[in-house]
Amino acid sequence: MNLRGVKAIYLYEMSRTFRTLAQSVLSPVLSTVLYFVVFGSAIGGRIQEVEGIAYGAFIVPGLIMLTLLQQSVSNASFGIYFPKFVGTVYELLSAPISFIEVLMGYVGAAATKAIMIAVIILITANFFVDLTIAHPFAMVAFLILTAISFALLGFIIGIWAKNFEQLQLVPLLIITPLVFLGGAFYSASMLPPFWEAVTRLNPVLYLISGFRWSFFGVADVPVGVSLGAVAVFLLLCLGIIWWIFKTGWRLRE
Repeated sequence: MNLRGVKAIYLYEMSRTFRTLAQSVLSPVLSTVLYFVVFGSAIGGRIQEVEGIAYGAFIVPGLIMLTLLQQSVSNASFGIYFPKFVGTVYELLSAPISFIEVLMGYVGAAATKAIMIAVIILITANFFVDLTIAHPFAMVAFLILTAISFALLGFIIGIWAKNFEQLQLVPLLIITPLVFLGGAFYSASMLPPFWEAVTRLNPVLYLISGFRWSFFGVADVPVGVSLGAVAVFLLLCLGIIWWIFKTGWRLRE
């Protein structure tokens, strides 16, 4: 295991966060505050409780998951796309480092940054609502597994993208709508039977449901199913990345 190579990639990616602190940290936090103002005040004034939980508190896991997914994908995709853009990816490919070690550097940094921002948002949320975490270990597990899984997805997107427009295409047109339609701001049980069944086809529902269960002990789907969905998604992304490095798809073009 080339730990020196992993450390070099990890520290370089982390240093980019501190060089652009306002964009990397303050921007998502301010966006979350706006969500609290709009959804917590406007909608919360009409919906007092959901499944016995104050609406302002109910949306906190969804807000954290929204930011976590967006940040994991964007950080990892830009991290691997930029070496392709400037041509330094060939140095990475010729270095004595395996694809697992490359992933540990890029995906580890992307997941770390996303988790840092999620924790900051969690702290910020306590200024707006009273929060208790029923299952803290499960919360940390969902946080880490989800960040790693979507950082892997972002890594794939960064390799697939041929320009900056494609780099933003999946997060904007796919990830964000899936989060909004995945129960981030409501419970699937509140929907009519047909639309509840449709919502259950959304994979993000299982992530948000499991994460919300770790806070309040309530979920739209069994927590075991949520953990299984995260594990399957993580293994699928690892398989795709292994194939990419084996074939050189979009890396040696």
